[in-house]
Amino acid sequence: MAWSTLEKFSQAEIAGIGMTSQRTRNRMVERLQQQGIQDSRVLDVMGSVPRHLFMDEAIATRAYEDVALPIGGGQTISQPFIVARMTEILLGTGSVNKVLEVGTGSGYQAAVLSRLVKKVYTCERILTLLRKAEERFERLAFQNIRTRYSDGSWGWPEQGPFDAIMVTAAPESIPDALTCQLAEGGRLVCPVGRREGEQLLTVVTRTEDTFNVETGESVRFVPFLSGKS
Repeated sequence: MAWSTLEKFSQAEIAGIGMTSQRTRNRMVERLQQQGIQDSRVLDVMGSVPRHLFMDEAIATRAYEDVALPIGGGQTISQPFIVARMTEILLGTGSVNKVLEVGTGSGYQAAVLSRLVKKVYTCERILTLLRKAEERFERLAFQNIRTRYSDGSWGWPEQGPFDAIMVTAAPESIPDALTCQLAEGGRLVCPVGRREGEQLLTVVTRTEDTFNVETGESVRFVPFLSGKS
Protein backbone atom coordinates (compact mmCIF):
# COMPACT_ATOMS: atom_id res chain seq x y z
CA MET A 1 0.00 0.00 0.00
CA ALA A 2 1.29 3.46 -0.91
CA TRP A 3 1.35 6.12 1.81
CA SER A 4 3.27 8.73 -0.18
CA THR A 5 0.96 11.59 0.85
CA LEU A 6 1.45 11.01 4.59
CA GLU A 7 3.16 13.79 6.49
CA LYS A 8 6.44 12.72 8.08
CA PHE A 9 6.83 12.91 11.84
CA SER A 10 8.57 16.14 12.81
CA GLN A 11 11.93 16.13 14.56
CA ALA A 12 10.16 17.47 17.66
CA GLU A 13 7.72 14.54 17.64
CA ILE A 14 10.56 12.06 17.23
CA ALA A 15 12.65 13.70 19.95
CA GLY A 16 9.76 13.68 22.42
CA ILE A 17 9.45 15.70 25.60
CA GLY A 18 9.33 14.92 29.30
CA MET A 19 8.58 11.21 29.74
CA THR A 20 9.17 10.59 26.00
CA SER A 21 12.44 12.56 25.81
CA GLN A 22 15.90 11.29 24.94
CA ARG A 23 16.83 11.47 28.61
CA THR A 24 14.04 9.00 29.41
CA ARG A 25 15.20 6.75 26.56
CA ASN A 26 18.74 6.85 27.91
CA ARG A 27 17.47 5.69 31.30
CA MET A 28 15.70 2.81 29.57
CA VAL A 29 18.98 1.82 27.88
CA GLU A 30 20.80 1.92 31.22
CA ARG A 31 18.13 -0.35 32.69
CA LEU A 32 18.48 -2.78 29.78
CA GLN A 33 22.21 -2.99 30.42
CA GLN A 34 21.55 -3.71 34.09
CA GLN A 35 19.13 -6.46 33.04
CA GLY A 36 21.85 -8.15 30.99
CA ILE A 37 21.53 -6.83 27.43
CA GLN A 38 25.11 -6.68 26.16
CA ASP A 39 24.97 -6.12 22.38
CA SER A 40 25.91 -2.47 21.87
CA ARG A 41 24.15 -2.40 18.49
CA VAL A 42 20.85 -3.37 20.12
CA LEU A 43 21.29 -0.86 22.94
CA ASP A 44 22.04 1.95 20.48
CA VAL A 45 18.95 1.22 18.41
CA MET A 46 16.72 0.85 21.46
CA GLY A 47 17.87 4.31 22.49
CA SER A 48 17.18 5.86 19.10
CA VAL A 49 13.89 4.38 17.84
CA PRO A 50 11.01 6.53 19.17
CA ARG A 51 8.92 3.87 20.94
CA HIS A 52 6.38 6.52 22.01
CA LEU A 53 5.28 6.94 18.38
CA PHE A 54 4.25 3.27 18.15
CA MET A 55 1.31 3.54 20.55
CA ASP A 56 -1.68 5.77 21.21
CA GLU A 57 -0.84 9.23 22.49
CA ALA A 58 -2.89 8.62 25.65
CA ILE A 59 -0.33 6.09 26.95
CA ALA A 60 2.80 7.44 25.22
CA THR A 61 4.21 8.78 28.51
CA ARG A 62 4.59 5.13 29.62
CA ALA A 63 6.46 4.11 26.46
CA TYR A 64 9.87 3.73 28.11
CA GLU A 65 8.70 1.85 31.19
CA ASP A 66 9.61 -1.84 31.21
CA VAL A 67 6.03 -3.01 30.71
CA ALA A 68 3.89 -4.37 27.88
CA LEU A 69 1.20 -1.91 26.81
CA PRO A 70 -2.09 -2.35 24.88
CA ILE A 71 -2.21 -1.41 21.20
CA GLY A 72 -5.78 -2.52 20.37
CA GLY A 73 -7.24 -5.71 18.97
CA GLY A 74 -6.37 -7.57 22.16
CA GLN A 75 -2.68 -7.18 21.34
CA THR A 76 0.25 -5.55 23.15
CA ILE A 77 3.59 -3.93 22.43
CA SER A 78 6.17 -6.03 24.26
CA GLN A 79 8.16 -4.59 27.12
CA PRO A 80 11.51 -3.08 26.06
CA PHE A 81 13.56 -5.84 27.72
CA ILE A 82 11.82 -8.58 25.71
CA VAL A 83 12.25 -6.62 22.46
CA ALA A 84 15.94 -6.15 23.21
CA ARG A 85 16.47 -9.73 24.39
CA MET A 86 14.83 -11.35 21.36
CA THR A 87 16.71 -9.01 19.03
CA GLU A 88 20.01 -9.80 20.70
CA ILE A 89 19.38 -13.54 20.39
CA LEU A 90 18.36 -13.15 16.75
CA LEU A 91 21.61 -11.37 15.88
CA GLY A 92 23.71 -13.95 17.69
CA THR A 93 24.20 -16.12 14.62
CA GLY A 94 26.56 -13.61 13.05
CA SER A 95 25.67 -12.18 9.63
CA VAL A 96 21.93 -11.46 9.48
CA ASN A 97 20.70 -9.63 6.39
CA LYS A 98 17.11 -10.76 5.84
CA VAL A 99 14.59 -11.30 8.66
CA LEU A 100 10.98 -12.47 8.77
CA GLU A 101 8.84 -11.22 11.64
CA VAL A 102 5.52 -12.96 12.35
CA GLY A 103 3.25 -10.55 14.20
CA THR A 104 3.80 -6.92 13.19
CA GLY A 105 1.61 -5.51 15.97
CA SER A 106 2.48 -1.86 16.53
CA GLY A 107 5.47 -2.10 14.18
CA TYR A 108 8.01 -1.30 16.90
CA GLN A 109 9.90 -4.60 16.78
CA ALA A 110 10.14 -4.41 12.98
CA ALA A 111 11.41 -0.83 13.28
CA VAL A 112 14.15 -1.93 15.70
CA LEU A 113 15.15 -4.79 13.39
CA SER A 114 15.17 -2.50 10.35
CA ARG A 115 17.99 -0.47 11.90
CA LEU A 116 20.08 -3.63 12.32
CA VAL A 117 19.53 -5.70 9.14
CA LYS A 118 19.17 -4.97 5.44
CA LYS A 119 15.62 -6.26 4.90
CA VAL A 120 12.67 -6.95 7.20
CA TYR A 121 9.57 -8.85 6.07
CA THR A 122 6.70 -8.68 8.55
CA CYS A 123 3.24 -10.31 8.65
CA GLU A 124 0.17 -9.27 10.65
CA ARG A 125 -3.27 -10.92 10.88
CA ILE A 126 -5.20 -7.87 12.20
CA LEU A 127 -5.68 -5.43 9.34
CA THR A 128 -6.24 -2.31 11.47
CA LEU A 129 -2.94 -2.90 13.29
CA LEU A 130 -1.10 -3.53 10.03
CA ARG A 131 -2.35 -0.30 8.46
CA LYS A 132 -1.32 1.74 11.52
CA ALA A 133 2.12 0.11 11.47
CA GLU A 134 2.50 0.85 7.75
CA GLU A 135 1.66 4.49 8.44
CA ARG A 136 4.34 4.68 11.11
CA PHE A 137 6.95 3.09 8.84
CA GLU A 138 6.14 5.63 6.13
CA ARG A 139 6.10 8.65 8.44
CA LEU A 140 9.43 7.59 9.99
CA ALA A 141 10.96 6.80 6.58
CA PHE A 142 11.74 3.13 7.32
CA GLN A 143 12.25 2.02 3.74
CA ASN A 144 13.57 -1.52 4.20
CA ILE A 145 10.41 -3.02 5.72
CA ARG A 146 7.91 -4.98 3.63
CA THR A 147 4.52 -5.92 5.05
CA ARG A 148 1.96 -8.64 4.43
CA TYR A 149 -1.62 -9.15 5.63
CA SER A 150 -1.39 -12.74 6.86
CA ASP A 151 -1.45 -14.75 10.09
CA GLY A 152 2.12 -15.73 9.32
CA SER A 153 1.73 -19.44 9.99
CA TRP A 154 2.93 -20.20 6.46
CA GLY A 155 5.65 -17.61 6.66
CA TRP A 156 6.56 -15.83 3.42
CA PRO A 157 7.99 -18.66 1.30
CA GLU A 158 8.47 -16.67 -1.90
CA GLN A 159 10.87 -14.37 -0.03
CA GLY A 160 12.76 -17.10 1.83
CA PRO A 161 15.05 -18.46 2.94
CA PHE A 162 15.60 -16.06 5.85
CA ASP A 163 18.71 -15.57 7.93
CA ALA A 164 16.47 -15.23 10.96
CA ILE A 165 12.78 -15.44 11.92
CA MET A 166 11.14 -13.81 14.92
CA VAL A 167 7.67 -14.77 16.14
CA THR A 168 5.99 -12.28 18.48
CA ALA A 169 3.03 -14.41 19.59
CA ALA A 170 3.07 -17.79 21.34
CA PRO A 171 2.08 -20.97 19.44
CA GLU A 172 1.78 -24.26 21.31
CA SER A 173 4.34 -25.60 18.84
CA ILE A 174 6.35 -23.87 16.13
CA PRO A 175 4.84 -24.25 12.63
CA ASP A 176 7.05 -26.45 10.43
CA ALA A 177 6.55 -24.00 7.56
CA LEU A 178 8.54 -21.40 9.49
CA THR A 179 11.53 -23.54 10.39
CA CYS A 180 11.71 -24.78 6.80
CA GLN A 181 12.17 -21.18 5.62
CA LEU A 182 15.33 -20.73 7.67
CA ALA A 183 18.58 -20.55 5.75
CA GLU A 184 21.31 -22.93 6.83
CA GLY A 185 22.79 -21.49 10.00
CA GLY A 186 19.66 -19.38 10.46
CA ARG A 187 17.94 -18.89 13.78
CA LEU A 188 14.27 -18.68 14.78
CA VAL A 189 13.25 -17.05 18.07
CA CYS A 190 9.76 -17.75 19.35
CA PRO A 191 7.81 -17.93 22.63
CA VAL A 192 6.23 -21.39 22.87
CA GLY A 193 3.50 -22.60 25.22
CA ARG A 194 -0.15 -22.50 26.13
CA ARG A 195 -1.94 -19.25 26.92
CA GLU A 196 -2.69 -20.28 30.49
CA GLY A 197 0.45 -22.35 31.01
CA GLU A 198 4.16 -21.69 30.96
CA GLN A 199 5.66 -20.11 27.85
CA LEU A 200 9.36 -20.47 27.17
CA LEU A 201 11.49 -18.43 24.81
CA THR A 202 12.63 -21.02 22.28
CA VAL A 203 15.48 -20.79 19.79
CA VAL A 204 15.69 -23.06 16.74
CA THR A 205 18.92 -23.11 14.72
CA ARG A 206 19.07 -24.80 11.33
CA THR A 207 22.20 -26.81 10.57
CA GLU A 208 23.10 -28.72 7.42
CA ASP A 209 20.97 -31.74 8.29
CA THR A 210 18.90 -30.96 11.39
CA PHE A 211 17.35 -28.35 13.68
CA ASN A 212 18.80 -27.62 17.10
CA VAL A 213 16.25 -26.50 19.69
CA GLU A 214 17.07 -24.63 22.90
CA THR A 215 14.68 -23.26 25.50
CA GLY A 216 15.34 -20.25 27.68
CA GLU A 217 13.55 -17.93 30.03
CA SER A 218 9.88 -17.86 30.91
CA VAL A 219 7.91 -15.21 28.99
CA ARG A 220 4.32 -14.07 28.51
CA PHE A 221 2.93 -13.37 25.02
CA VAL A 222 -0.50 -13.25 23.43
CA PRO A 223 -1.45 -16.54 21.75
CA PHE A 224 -0.53 -17.30 18.14
CA LEU A 225 -3.86 -17.40 16.29
CA SER A 226 -4.70 -18.55 12.77
CA GLY A 227 -6.75 -16.63 10.24
CA LYS A 228 -7.08 -12.92 9.49
CA SER A 229 -9.30 -10.30 11.06
